[in-house]
Amino acid sequence: MSEKINGTHEDGGSEGTAASRLLSLTNIWSDAPSLPPAPVPTPVPPPRPAPIAQAPVMVEVAPAPAPVPPVRARAEQWPPQKLSLALQGGGSFAAFTWGVLERLLEEPSIEFDTISGASAGAINALLLAAGLAEGGREAARARLNRFWVRLMHEASFRSLMLLGGFSPAGSSVAFGPTLRSGQFDPFDLDPLRQALSRDINFEALRGGKCPKLLIAATRIRDGQQQIFGNDAITADVALASTCPPLVHCAVEIDGEAYWDGGFGGNPPLIKLAQLSTTADLLLVQVTPTRDSYVPITLAAIDRRLDQIAANAALNAEIAAIAWAQDSTAPSLRLSRIAAEDSVDGLAQRSSTDLGRGFIRLLHRNGREAAARWLGQETVSAKSRHAAPAAEFALA
Repeated sequence: MSEKINGTHEDGGSEGTAASRLLSLTNIWSDAPSLPPAPVPTPVPPPRPAPIAQAPVMVEVAPAPAPVPPVRARAEQWPPQKLSLALQGGGSFAAFTWGVLERLLEEPSIEFDTISGASAGAINALLLAAGLAEGGREAARARLNRFWVRLMHEASFRSLMLLGGFSPAGSSVAFGPTLRSGQFDPFDLDPLRQALSRDINFEALRGGKCPKLLIAATRIRDGQQQIFGNDAITADVALASTCPPLVHCAVEIDGEAYWDGGFGGNPPLIKLAQLSTTADLLLVQVTPTRDSYVPITLAAIDRRLDQIAANAALNAEIAAIAWAQDSTAPSLRLSRIAAEDSVDGLAQRSSTDLGRGFIRLLHRNGREAAARWLGQETVSAKSRHAAPAAEFALA
C-alpha cells in the first residue's frame, strides 16, 4: 500500500502573484481623461511578499519486511553436528543409500534436521525417520536393514513389481512398453504397501522426535511436483512417490492422481535448502550421470534414457542453488556422495537387479563412501580457509 501526499494550499491558491497585485494597486490601465497635474500621491507601501510555496512533505512508507529465512546452524567442526539429507531414487541402486545411512547412524554426534526423498529415496527417508522417531539410531538402522534384506530374499515376480515403484521409468526395461498400466498389479501397490506397514508407523512421523520430511510425488494433472510434509504423509503418499506409470495404476490422494516423484524432483533439493535449519546438506545420488558407452540395443537405450531423466531435475536444482548461493545463502554447504564414484560400471547395470551379491555390493560401497566423506576433515578445513567464498562444493 502506497501513501500519496498532495501539496495543495488550504486557501485554494486565491492570492495573486506580486506582479498582479502591484498592477492593480497602481491602476495603470485606468480610462480617466487627462487632468492638470495631480498632487504627489501618497507613497504606496511595498507589497507584502508572496508566500513561498512549501514543498510537499514526502512521507516514506517502509516496505513490508521480507520473510525471515531459517536460522542455519553452522558448525565449523567436522563432521557437522547437524545434517540435512537429500536421497535420490533409482531402483535397487538405492541400496547404496542404505549403506550410507547406516554409516551415518554410527556417528552419535550427527543429528538429522530435514530429509527429502523421491521414489526409492522416499522409502529410505521414511524408514530412517520412522526409526529415529520411535527408537533412535539403532531402531532406524534395524528398519533399513530389515527392509532391504527382506527385499533381497523375496526376489520374485512380486518383488520385481514392488521394485518397479522405485524408479521413474526403470520398470519399462523389465516389462516392455506395450503393457497397460495396472495390468500386472490390479490391486494397486499392495506388495509395497504391505512392506511399509510392517516397518513404518506413519503416526510417529508427526511426533516431535521425527526429522522434518519432504516426500515428492508428481501430479498427473499438470505435471507439477507435489511435496508432502510430515503431517500429510501417509502410506498413500509413499506409494504415490514410488508409482511408475508403466506398471501401476496412479495413486489418488484427496482427489488428485499422482505418479512417481522422481519426474519432478529426484530428490527435492531447493525446498530442502529453504526449510533446513542447518547449513550442511548432503545429497546421496544413486543414478549414474556418466556413461562411456553409446547404447545401441533397445534395452540399453531405455536404461540410459531412464538415467538421464532421473538426473535432469536434480541437475537443474543443483545449478539453481549454485547460482543463488553467493548472494542469498553464503553459508550453505552442499556435499554429494555419488554411487557411480564407488561402483565401477554402474551405468551398465539394471536398477531392477535384486541379486543378493549386487545389493550387498551397493550396500558395502555406500558404507565406505560415507566413511570417506566423514573422514575428509583435513580437506574440508583447508578448503574453508583457502576459499571461504566458494564453500558450495560437490564432494
